[in-house]
Amino acid sequence: MTWHPCPDPMIGDRVSADAIETLIVPRAVDLGEMVVRRALPSTKRQMVGPFIFFDQMGPAEFLTDQGIDVRPHPHINLATVTYLFAGEILHRDSLGTERAIEPGAVNWMRAGRGIVHSERTSEGRKRSGQRLFGVQTWMALPQADEESDPAFVHHGAEALPVVEAEGVTARLIVGDAFGAASPLAVASPTLYADIRLEAGRRAPIEAVYEERALYTIDGVIEIAGDAFEAGRLLILRPGDAVAVRARSDARFMLFGGEPMEGPRYIWWNFVSSRPERIELAKEEWARGRFDTAPGDEQEFIPLPATTSRPLRATGGPSAP
Repeated sequence: MTWHPCPDPMIGDRVSADAIETLIVPRAVDLGEMVVRRALPSTKRQMVGPFIFFDQMGPAEFLTDQGIDVRPHPHINLATVTYLFAGEILHRDSLGTERAIEPGAVNWMRAGRGIVHSERTSEGRKRSGQRLFGVQTWMALPQADEESDPAFVHHGAEALPVVEAEGVTARLIVGDAFGAASPLAVASPTLYADIRLEAGRRAPIEAVYEERALYTIDGVIEIAGDAFEAGRLLILRPGDAVAVRARSDARFMLFGGEPMEGPRYIWWNFVSSRPERIELAKEEWARGRFDTAPGDEQEFIPLPATTSRPLRATGGPSAP
């Protein structure tokens, strides 16, 4: 999905739980076709492990002849991860990929030196209408992999391991946790899981990775006596194991990993460790030098008309 203009997220109230380093309340922005809540990057935190972008998409109800229509646009030096709770999105890219993603599956697209993709509602889903709800994230690539060949990987819901125990259900999207491992191979140590809790149940969150965060999807969770409703990003302190308790049936995303070896710069749909690489990508897109997506050659999103510089993004708390 392309970067839409979005005001800086609002920062929530101070919390007393020592395990929580930062609480971010994303600001909801109505894009017309659906509401997006952007949790990363924010004014208080730009990255968690390799995750440099975190958007909640929807939930949105589309009637017949309606849907999303994200025209072809470019990415460099990052990987996108799309995960849905409801609905379907049709992905096309300049590798020739055409793949629909449905709930519980994962689409991982490595941009590397450059890729173009679109995300749309299929004609079949437009005829029937649908509810769409999901999360899209971008992950920075290690410097050694930034200019790698672009690639696309899809794993269906049946391929991602699900761990169930005592009212806790966890689906591993990326990485290892709860005694299971995802088949999705990514470029750096990363954790990403979809966790559901029945009311009154607890889930242990171990301090396996240096940087970790929770994003609440549904219900109300509790950490060290503090309650958090849906639409909250909780950055956990490094080295602290925590227990998450559900006050009601609840769902949250657990994500993080090892920090990048240096800062990243982000501008529109471009991420890189080198700001000059982003400037080159701007020129290449403006001159039509990216490959096109088969079936989507006639449309594209123009380069934004702005002279703003790339945002410098780092892991850990932002400087004052």
